[in-house]
Amino acid sequence: MRSIGFGLTSAIICAGVLLGGVARAQTAPATPAPDAVPEALPFDIPYGAPITIDHAKKAAGAAEAECRKHNWKMAITIVDPSGGLVFFEKMDGTQNGSVVISEHKARAAAIFRRETKAFEDLIGKGTMYVTTLDGVIGSRGGLPLVEKGKIIGAIGVSGGAGAQDLTCAQAGADTVK
Repeated sequence: MRSIGFGLTSAIICAGVLLGGVARAQTAPATPAPDAVPEALPFDIPYGAPITIDHAKKAAGAAEAECRKHNWKMAITIVDPSGGLVFFEKMDGTQNGSVVISEHKARAAAIFRRETKAFEDLIGKGTMYVTTLDGVIGSRGGLPLVEKGKIIGAIGVSGGAGAQDLTCAQAGADTVK
């Protein structure tokens, strides 16, 4: 009989704990209202004709010159508006991991029509859903290449700290007007 009493007491305690949890869940604050809906789409830059190989080489050359000025070893990728590879360069001594990272930065900047630092900032603010979007990289150094108000491609640079990558990518992006 004693074991039945113990079992019954245990069951009552467990039920109380479970019901207490349910009661707390019911008194939790209401879900916050969704963010305001903007009138215009963010980053709504139209796509243009793809960057030419000559223009891609010029942009990569400017990025490389900035890297060399500081003795930074980088991988530099130029893609078209759909993220397709147009030009790639890996400077001697660049870490191998930077090859795919520079490509990822360039693709993300092209297909999402924004610099990759925007994703870094959102993740830093705790907006974690961004990390579930296919193709996102939360690391600066990816910039859209915008000519006459249209995206013709993007540049991605990797090999140093984020600020170094961005500095070199900006030098390449500045060749596009």
